[in-house]
Amino acid sequence: MRTSRTIAAAIALMAALATGACSTSDPEAAGSPVPAAGAAAASGAASTPASPSTVASAPASPSAVAPTATGPCARKISATPVARVTEVKLGTKVTGYGSEGDTEPLPMAIAARPDGGSWLAWRGTDGKVYLGKLDCADKLVGEPTSFAGIDLQDVQADANGGVLLLTRKGNCGTGRLCGGESSPCYTMHMIRFDNAGKQVWQRQVTNLTGGRTGYDDGARFVWWYQHHGRLATDGKNWAAYFGVAITVKNGTCVDIHQGDRIQVVDANGNLVSGHRDAAEVGCSHAWTSRIVWDPRTKRFVAVCATDNECRIARPDPYRTVAVGTCDGTLFGGDLVLAETKGYWTAWSQGGSVRLEHFTTGRSDRTISTGVASAHPHLVSYGTGRMLLTWQSGSATAARVYDAGTGKAVGATFTIKVRDHNYQAFKAYPDGSAAYPAAGSGNASIRIARVLPVS
Repeated sequence: MRTSRTIAAAIALMAALATGACSTSDPEAAGSPVPAAGAAAASGAASTPASPSTVASAPASPSAVAPTATGPCARKISATPVARVTEVKLGTKVTGYGSEGDTEPLPMAIAARPDGGSWLAWRGTDGKVYLGKLDCADKLVGEPTSFAGIDLQDVQADANGGVLLLTRKGNCGTGRLCGGESSPCYTMHMIRFDNAGKQVWQRQVTNLTGGRTGYDDGARFVWWYQHHGRLATDGKNWAAYFGVAITVKNGTCVDIHQGDRIQVVDANGNLVSGHRDAAEVGCSHAWTSRIVWDPRTKRFVAVCATDNECRIARPDPYRTVAVGTCDGTLFGGDLVLAETKGYWTAWSQGGSVRLEHFTTGRSDRTISTGVASAHPHLVSYGTGRMLLTWQSGSATAARVYDAGTGKAVGATFTIKVRDHNYQAFKAYPDGSAAYPAAGSGNASIRIARVLPVS
């Protein structure tokens, strides 16, 4: 069935996307939140001009030590960031970027392996999600494997393989919507794979079963609503944080709300019942759901962007990190550990990028970066540093920041790959960071790697 974008009522300032089957009796039933995926996502806000060089100017205190190599891959350490771009030929077609809206499929994702290599996942054009292994030079080795999957969300790795987060076909059932028209119902799954890329187990993290379909009261499933997700691991358990559709009975029909959900799965593929960081519903409405594992507090920590008081918030229970406005431009970037205590998150409002430091709730430090962009990305970058990136024309701009003070280190530099609103850089143990980007054709992907700095 074709998706309908009609709805009886919506939050006026948040109606960046069209709306779906929700009741007018509840403001939370206003369909998709999608403030970032409206005009901002479609147009790609203007960005701060970047240096034409792929090498940043020297930081305030350049190292006097000659560059050396680090990690199992012996990646070269430089005094300033160097971006290396590698074209990876896949042998299969990969889904393009599309309009980059927050309900659009994600084309690709990358994961850092402990040995310095990577797992690269991509959404094919044939109803499959592909998985390939990259070596130290970011080249494909061996034959990719594939899994049945509709949407790719994320991939993360450990010494024994890794986990994919993807959607599969579900069943809407025969329940009657209170308004609008039906859209296909999907389920969200974690797929555990070994070092050969073969499936070990799979676990649904939505809750559709033979006795509960998408349009039954209490269902948690994936609809056309925003459903992007991220993974994190504590070394044993895996946490998935993703957008979800929420079915609520309303008389003789049901409303489909939107929020997000955190589920934790153990090493054997079993849901961890009662995990203190899990949430049946975290934020609602919600988008840009981000999660990290903090070994210092032994907690999974999450943030969302939400039209509940229009803010960047911690979920379940709500705790405000930064106050925004519901003008269709509120976007949550990424979440990383601060150097000593707490966390940094990048976010944008009105095309202006900020860095926010927080511990348990409200921010205690705000950094105005001076960057003009609708969709910032943030990743840990070696010891005591983090890397902020954003779209700059047909390329990506980047700058290093101190993970303790939040101060900029060195100048802006250019990474010669195309940015995507919702894809992520990943941090590597050797201090580098990598990002998968559109390739030169429809059967290749470019890996942008920012090499370690001293």
